Amino acid sequence: MRLNKVTITVSIAATLLLGTTGHAAETYTIDPAHTRVGFAVRHFGINTVKGRFNEFTGKLTLDGDTLKEATATIQVQSIDTGVKQRDDHLRSPDFFDAKSHPTITFTSKRVEKSGDQIILVGDFTMRGVTKELRLPLTLSKPLKDPSGAIRVGLETKTTINRRDYGISYGGLLESGVAAVGDEVEIEINAEAVKDKPAGEQSK
Repeated sequence: MRLNKVTITVSIAATLLLGTTGHAAETYTIDPAHTRVGFAVRHFGINTVKGRFNEFTGKLTLDGDTLKEATATIQVQSIDTGVKQRDDHLRSPDFFDAKSHPTITFTSKRVEKSGDQIILVGDFTMRGVTKELRLPLTLSKPLKDPSGAIRVGLETKTTINRRDYGISYGGLLESGVAAVGDEVEIEINAEAVKDKPAGEQSK
């Protein structure tokens, strides 16, 4: 009987130990070479102007293939629509005011699910204004690339109103159409690479 009690005790302890050492949360770093942070807005109601930010950083935390949290920082100065004069205007106080507000940030608060859809909910800060933003995500399962690195892919698209963030430049045309649309579509196509353990960072 004593042996049976010992065996049962060891079995319970092992089960509890295994239960706490399953998937450990792992951090992934956004790969800027394979990531695009883009936006689009209507101009004069007849055309859509598209642009991107060329400088940004980001981190994802996954438990296995389940997203737990995410953060991102965009450098406003890196805005790029392909036209220097327009980019300079967008950096000015009329729009992003890059000198006073050099970054746009996102910090997740929770992850929700709506059916099969992942919703990343977090604080989005632009031009000094912070509002909750809901990002519907498509997240790939981790895979190993030819170099042996583990990668995940993330895609999201949403729309914000620029006036909610204090960007109100641009009036109405004679036709009553806005010179610059209020609704801005944000589209992110990203890849992130799993961080190496601390002991392997310098290898």
